[in-house]
Amino acid sequence: MARFDLKSFGDTIVNNNVEFSRRSLTTLQVNMGKLCNQACLHCHVEAGPNKKRENMDRLAVDRLLELVDHQSSINTVDITGGAPELNPHFRHFVSELRKRNIDVIDRCNLTVLFEPGQKDTPNFLADNKVKIVASLPCYSADNVDKQRGDGVFEKSINGLLYLNSLGYAKEGSGLKLDLVYNPIGANLPPDQFALEKSYKDKLMMDFGIEFNDLYCITNMPIKRFLFDLIKNKNYEHYMQLLLENFNPVAASNVMCRGLVSVSWDGQIYDCDFNQMLSMPISGKRTTIFDIESFSELEKGSIATGPHCFGCTAGAGSSCSGTTI
Repeated sequence: MARFDLKSFGDTIVNNNVEFSRRSLTTLQVNMGKLCNQACLHCHVEAGPNKKRENMDRLAVDRLLELVDHQSSINTVDITGGAPELNPHFRHFVSELRKRNIDVIDRCNLTVLFEPGQKDTPNFLADNKVKIVASLPCYSADNVDKQRGDGVFEKSINGLLYLNSLGYAKEGSGLKLDLVYNPIGANLPPDQFALEKSYKDKLMMDFGIEFNDLYCITNMPIKRFLFDLIKNKNYEHYMQLLLENFNPVAASNVMCRGLVSVSWDGQIYDCDFNQMLSMPISGKRTTIFDIESFSELEKGSIATGPHCFGCTAGAGSSCSGTTI
């Protein structure tokens, strides 16, 4: 049995002849800040209500728009947080991207829609045909509230119902609504397609809720979830589980091969997870003000670490769910 080793991911890639360099960039992922109205147990960003200073400013937003204008291959901007809607420049960024016919994804925790000043956010998203990827780690109230806090499930359900009322997930509307599932504890996600059917049946039967696709995302052994693993003495067990389930096919399709991630302060990373670990792209600190075009970053190597076993275990894991 392969034994987990802190330095073993790079060797695993080489030993399995996996191509792991960056391809042409199609997706730009932007973390607009760590400010969030929630503080979830599994959050690898360590976002929360006390992160008001870690928010992207207008200068960085406008620089990103300039770089998008110089990178014809990027067709999607994936906006994350925290709760990105809480950034004061969120709507300007989204509106300008849509004027450029760039597809926009909003990683929405649903409960933010009930925060002060957010009442018309769902209508704004619908008017701009923004794809919503919403967090709902389970269709059980007990499990969701355990991960995300008391009352989160009820607010999430109300948020989904309101989005449905605006046309999200309705056939022919052009408004896409996807959900995200995270396992509870030190476990791999179940089969994505089977779980999606269970989600759809349960949410429709109990609440009349519709959605398009379900993404199963593996919990990354970093930040808040890592601390929980260590606290409960599950770290070695979880890392061994990931290593034993390494899948070369999943590894060759990881999201970082066609994506770069930009933090709230403009630094560039290979992915959202490397961003949270302060592992800069190409091994050196690079910001959006240091480059003329994102094309400069193509064909480069990708920084890796033991957390990468999370994206390459089983059916794989990415911001769009399984990779195979």
